[in-house]
This record gives sequence, structure tokens and C-alpha cells, in this order.
Amino acid sequence: MRRLLLACGIASSVVYVVANIVGSLAWPAYRSASQTISELSAVDAPSRPVWLPFAFAYAGLLVAFGVGVWRSSMTRRLRVTAVALIVIGALGPFWPPMHQRGVPASMTDVGHIAFTVVTTILIFIAIASGTSALGGKFRLFTLATLAVLVVSGGLTFLQAPAVGANAPTPWLGVFERIDLGAYLLWVAVLSATLLRVARPVRGDFAISAPLDDKAMGHGRA
Repeated sequence: MRRLLLACGIASSVVYVVANIVGSLAWPAYRSASQTISELSAVDAPSRPVWLPFAFAYAGLLVAFGVGVWRSSMTRRLRVTAVALIVIGALGPFWPPMHQRGVPASMTDVGHIAFTVVTTILIFIAIASGTSALGGKFRLFTLATLAVLVVSGGLTFLQAPAVGANAPTPWLGVFERIDLGAYLLWVAVLSATLLRVARPVRGDFAISAPLDDKAMGHGRA
């Protein structure tokens, strides 16, 4: 069961990527390079009915993965990562939708921004905690992920106000997808790492200490 829960991390990232692809195809006028991912689920967007089932599936898989990380860890830092992932997934079904460009903003748009801020903070908490919880190559990978998130997230933030103003955002979609893609990849790699190196404990397994390079390369679940 714990291995199944941990595998949900990889599955969640795959589902989100597929949602982006399918959602974009459901809205022919949508432009991935210049439009945000959130616009796929915007109020009255043609892609919204297609997006929602994937969004609920992603949220459920991420919560399951977080539970798997919690049950497989004996370290406080990795449990912080687990809680952050569970909260991110649990917030998903309640995320207020934004309106399409050119439509006057309402409280749902304000709520959407608030959820975005909270989720961004939780993502950084999850990844930062994972950095110190697992050692070896995973730590270097995590530090690189954080660097990508800071740069791409900053570029996304600079163009975000133009969405509400219905102004051109030529690279916003690219920056945001790099940002989110780095996070999704990190979740998938964390999932694969825990599946590979968790040590047996009473018939199951748990992570009890940071992993070194040797464990990263030769550990077995």
C-alpha cells in the first residue's frame, strides 16, 4: 500500500501534464506560450469542462502521495514535505476560478490569487524541506529546482498583472510552464527516489536519515 501511495507522486505529475495538453486541444484559440495555465479552467472557458476531471484526479493523487511520504518517513523534515503536499492537493477542489481576459474581475479572481500565493509558499516549503531531508544527488537536484522556480516564478510574476489588464503577455505561458514543470518534475523524482531507496521497517519501509550518493545509486525498496 505504501509503495502504491508513493507511486501516486509520479502519477500526479503525469496527470497534470496531460491536463495541459488535453485542455489546450479543447480550446483551439488558446495559446500556451502567452496564456496562463489557470486560463484553461477560467469561468466559461471552453476547456473548463475538460480540465476539471483532470484537476480532481491530480488533487487526489497528490494527497495520496503526501500520505505515502508521511507514512514512509521517520524524519521531521520529510514529514514537513508530506504535510505541504497534502495541503496543496486538498486545496485543489476548492480553488476559485479566474475570469477570462476582458471580463471584469470579481471575488473569485481575488480568491484565485490568494490560493496561488498560498500554494506557491507551500511548494517552496515542500521542496526546501526535502532538500535537507534527503542527501546526495537528490539534494543537488532540489537546489537546482529551487533556482529554476525563483527565476521562472519571478518572470511569471512580472507579467501577471497584464492578464487582468487584458494586455499582451507574449511569454507568460512559457515562464509559468517552466516554473510549474520544475515542480512537477521534482515531485516525480521524489516519488521515484523514495520508491528506490526506502529501507525495510517491520515488513514495510521508512526513510530515517538523509541519503548519501551510494544509497541514491544502489538502494532498494
